[in-house]
Amino acid sequence: ADTGPQKERVVTEEEWLQKWEMGNIGFHKEQRHPLLQKYLDVLLNGKSGLRIFFPLCGKAVEMKWLADMGHTVVGVEVSEQAVKEFFSDHSLPYCEEPVPEISGAKMFQSTSGNISLYCCSIYDLSSSIVGKFDGVWDRGALVAVNPCDRQRYASLMINLVEKNSSYLLVTVSYDPNKHKGPPFYVPESEIKSLFG
Repeated sequence: ADTGPQKERVVTEEEWLQKWEMGNIGFHKEQRHPLLQKYLDVLLNGKSGLRIFFPLCGKAVEMKWLADMGHTVVGVEVSEQAVKEFFSDHSLPYCEEPVPEISGAKMFQSTSGNISLYCCSIYDLSSSIVGKFDGVWDRGALVAVNPCDRQRYASLMINLVEKNSSYLLVTVSYDPNKHKGPPFYVPESEIKSLFG
């Protein structure tokens, strides 16, 4: 499948930061995602106290929902504004500390300790820093990374998950010749080749 004009498209970190500054965040949803509600049992697999990863988390409301169920949530987001808005939107007290292994990165953690959001590039993370995860909710992350970085992204994600983890991935389907993205169109064949 040829994704046409999207293949070379690159969205810089600055552009993402600007979207948050300008409030141009149509991708943020105030309501819990219906697909997460529908497939929650697939993600949790009957287990409690899971570690769940939100790549490119923004201020996703599902993070609090899952944390309130007793899971530990870890997210990564390049916009500090988004991270701070998450905590203020939910009136959650938090503390902020540097991440020694990543220059310039900060980690924002809820006082209750069950939500930790890393403010940095996702590519700076590794399992030695954040550990491994039992579940991943990828809503708008794979489709937001630049097409040229997809392989790198998938390799990182595979490295961050435990053997028996669940990975819920939401993609978008449309004619890539009509929109430049993001969100980018990722054909199913490519998802299979990325994640195996």
